[in-house]
Amino acid sequence: MRAAVLHDVGDLRVEDRPVPQPGPGEVLIRVAVCGVCGSDATEFGRGLVLARPPVTLGHEFAGVVEAVGEGVTAPPVGATVVSGAGISCGECKPCRQGRTNLCRTYSTIGFHHDGGLAGYVVSPAAITLDVSDSGLSPDTLGLTQPMAIAVHAVRRSGLAAGQDAVIVGVGGIGAFITVAAAATGARVLVVDLNDDRLELATRLGASETLKAGTDPLAQRLDELGMDVDVFFEVSGSGPGLKSVLEAARPGATIVPVGIQRGEPELPLGRWTLNEYTILGTVAHVFATDFPEAVRLLGTRSDWSDIAGEVIPLDRLAEDALQPLLEGRSAQIKTLIDPWATDSRPAVHSRA
Repeated sequence: MRAAVLHDVGDLRVEDRPVPQPGPGEVLIRVAVCGVCGSDATEFGRGLVLARPPVTLGHEFAGVVEAVGEGVTAPPVGATVVSGAGISCGECKPCRQGRTNLCRTYSTIGFHHDGGLAGYVVSPAAITLDVSDSGLSPDTLGLTQPMAIAVHAVRRSGLAAGQDAVIVGVGGIGAFITVAAAATGARVLVVDLNDDRLELATRLGASETLKAGTDPLAQRLDELGMDVDVFFEVSGSGPGLKSVLEAARPGATIVPVGIQRGEPELPLGRWTLNEYTILGTVAHVFATDFPEAVRLLGTRSDWSDIAGEVIPLDRLAEDALQPLLEGRSAQIKTLIDPWATDSRPAVHSRA
């Protein structure tokens, strides 16, 4: 099979690799499509944070079970599946509490183990969800993992129907958080610098929008009569965080989803006096977040405004990773077909 193997920072090679074999408790998946995210781009272009080279990248994949290892009864051969990619021990304190994303020995397919930017990938059956009955196309199912991250962030926040929420940044995760937040029944205002992304946010369920750099966020919220319960800062930018802190009223919950560049000055005293709840969020909990992610993907018939084109493995660095690094991606989410020789339109029709 062909695989995109990261050997070092800046050294990504599409090369021939033997098809892996599933061990006990594992399944072999023939990859239909694999998404690429900012973490992949960071490992490729900026520095090794998670990856343990040489390793095949790719943790956002969907496909069909080709073979199963010893002891596996589900999912069966032939099942359409998505993988959680995050491997937890199931025995440490966080795992026993259901917080498998915080497992003390957590590792990830695509960084610590060979991933889905290849013809085939091995995944533990325990984190492989059978979605054969979902009616969703493989290209749509390739969006499950980022949607699950959004579901987890919203679940962590406690956002509920009748509440108000703000999302700052409609990029690869902010778009999915918009869907997940709106699905709770909350009123959602989205902030972004890009008019097209604000229009997208409206289609994804946002009730209101604000172009960053125009009116102050606090002023816009006052005009709308919004007393915000939850702020999701997804841009990872200094101005984005500043606008949230200026607009947040006492008792608000702030979820810094985007990783801030550098170390911002934090007014901890004011946070204490205002009783802010500051919530971190990372990855997802497979058992709860993945099924909900698939359900949410089924609420729209076409995700082409998120991922409209699927590119071949040979164009991974030039058309996916490098544009992510340079902030010039043409799509919210880039999907890779490891079997394709040319780019193709994404297929998001439902069965």
